[in-house]
Amino acid sequence: MKLLTYISGNEHRVGALIGGDFILDLNRAFNRHLGNAFEGVEDLFKLDMISLLELGDRGLQEVERAMGEALRFFAEGDEGELFRDGTVVRLCQVKLAAPIPRPRKNIVCLGLNYPEHVAEGSRARGEPPRPLPEVPVFFTKPPTSVIGPYDNIIYPRVTERLDYEVELAFVIGRGGKYISRGEAYRHIVGYMVFNDVTARDLQRRHQQWFKGKGCDTFAPMGPYLVTADEVEDPMSLDLWLKVNGEIRQYSNTRNMIFGVDEILSILSDGMTVEVGDIVATGTPSGVGSAHPSGLLKVGDIVEAGVEKIGELRNRVVAEEPRS
Repeated sequence: MKLLTYISGNEHRVGALIGGDFILDLNRAFNRHLGNAFEGVEDLFKLDMISLLELGDRGLQEVERAMGEALRFFAEGDEGELFRDGTVVRLCQVKLAAPIPRPRKNIVCLGLNYPEHVAEGSRARGEPPRPLPEVPVFFTKPPTSVIGPYDNIIYPRVTERLDYEVELAFVIGRGGKYISRGEAYRHIVGYMVFNDVTARDLQRRHQQWFKGKGCDTFAPMGPYLVTADEVEDPMSLDLWLKVNGEIRQYSNTRNMIFGVDEILSILSDGMTVEVGDIVATGTPSGVGSAHPSGLLKVGDIVEAGVEKIGELRNRVVAEEPRS
């Protein structure tokens, strides 16, 4: 399934993609077809992505059931009824938000998780080759950095070196602690495309990564939360990034130093992961600070994609002057 969050009026609504061109509004679908079937959910009309994920396997099963009901309406020629009450809307007529528009916690990210990216960083700095990390290098981005798959990336006044990093991200569907590698995939509900936008000069000036990676709009993600059952092998996915149509990054997740299962296992050692937590798995080579075509500029169009997941498309815009 492709789960999503879309904007209707001034509110975020959770949905599922059906037929490629339509969105099933899960709040309305659950109320229409299922009634108040879920114990502990007082108002399904206000269901959001994290509260849906907290319903666990049963929640996803009910999504599948609701999708089946909606497709039956289409097959019988009765879909007009679903459009009239907003149970189904056209994808082309709404704006997608990030699948999890405001995470409850910081987004966990990995640095230096592709050998070629480690090597290009050393070359760009004129340093000897850096040894590959022996353990994952974790850092975080704040929830306020999150934007949707087609929102603008703001070029903030505080930087002159804006960069991009395409990544595969996974989302926790079952919390835990001390999760073994063998159990790791059972805790992952799905995957998203992630762009770890970075202010390189802030990153260097502050001598750590949080400030340079934590500005508003520095975490485009989506376009969907693709459930794990649709991604047979997350360690064999092509990923790419284009700027104004030019390929800047192209690799495969098989090239990661630390795979998805190992990342989650090490992350959960001594630290509880919870439903809705987002983990971005690092970027391959080709970042702007090391690429002949250089860093991002105002007006650039950045397209970041992962095989079987989808593609983000974000325009870089100047930050508005202070009023």
